[in-house]
Amino acid sequence: MSISFDNALGVHEQALKFRSQRAEVLANNLANAETPNYKARDLEFSAVLAAQQPGGSQSVSLAQTNSGHIAADSLIDQVAGLRFRTPLQPSLDGNTVDAEAEKAAYAQNAIDFQASFTFLNSKFKGLMTALRGD
Repeated sequence: MSISFDNALGVHEQALKFRSQRAEVLANNLANAETPNYKARDLEFSAVLAAQQPGGSQSVSLAQTNSGHIAADSLIDQVAGLRFRTPLQPSLDGNTVDAEAEKAAYAQNAIDFQASFTFLNSKFKGLMTALRGD
C-alpha cells in the first residue's frame, strides 16, 4: 500500500509555498517604499486557495515557448491572487507603499508561516510514528 503525500499532508505544503511567496512580495514592497510610482502588491490567501482547488480553478495555463522566457511555476499570478494594494493615504509621488502596514503584514505572514510549518511537522511526525509502528 502506497502513501499519498497529497492526502497525508493536506493543504499545509501549499500553505508554506504561499507564505514564502507572500514574504517575497511584502519584502519587495518594503524595498520599494521610496520608489516613485511603485504600486504595492499583496497576495490573497483565499483567492490562491480557491485557484488550487480542483474544479474551482480560474488559473491560466502558460506555455514556455522560448528557453529565454521566465518559467511560470509559482502560485503567484494575477488570476490566483496577486493584487495591487489600495493605499489608505496615497503619497504625492504615486507610491502606494505604507511601510508600517507592510511591516505588520510581514510579521503576520511570518506567524502564519510558523503555524503552517508546525502543522506540517506534526503531520510528518505522525507519518513516521505510523511507519515505525510505535
